[in-house]
Amino acid sequence: MPVPSLPSLTAQHAHLTSLGLEVPPLPNGLTGELLVLHPRHTPAAVLATLLRLGDNPGFVVEDLTDLAEFGPAPGVEVPDADLYAVHAPERGDEFANLSPDEVDPQLRARGRDLMTVSEGLAWALQVPEVIERNTCFMTTGSRKAGSRPGRLDARVPALWISNGTGRDGRSRKGAPKVGWCWAGNRHTWLGIASVGGRTASPTVSDRT
Repeated sequence: MPVPSLPSLTAQHAHLTSLGLEVPPLPNGLTGELLVLHPRHTPAAVLATLLRLGDNPGFVVEDLTDLAEFGPAPGVEVPDADLYAVHAPERGDEFANLSPDEVDPQLRARGRDLMTVSEGLAWALQVPEVIERNTCFMTTGSRKAGSRPGRLDARVPALWISNGTGRDGRSRKGAPKVGWCWAGNRHTWLGIASVGGRTASPTVSDRT
């Protein structure tokens, strides 16, 4: 099913405020399709709890207690601003059943950049339908340093829908969640999301 269009940046700003978030003022003339709060301003774990699918609130899986340690992946440049806009977000459905290790170089070869987990959460807050049963997505733009120098942690954050099994608990069946996948593994229900660029203000642009 096609993902519904995003509302205007002004409407998105109002929605974030309505969720109880302290949102910086919207810069005049800011361009882009998706409004994003930098994780230094609002941690991804906080945004996850604000997700909703029906009456089901979002959550972070229990074995991702280090979510805050996932920063921009190598080569991903996030604007140095508490509030910025993303251009042309894509869920990456065509990459289902392919691994991040396989797809990330393809995305960059197309001139696109990897979506961060905060950007994925921002999208799902504005358009809950972006998290769809059997059609969800990984956010490979967020990675954590590994235990060995120069190596990355093998996990990649992802957004999908809980089946209410295991440590999630039955009460969370149907709830949107932030989990993780191995960067070398394939999942039939997970695409790999990307963005066309990022803008912090009308005069400061970081397009990747």
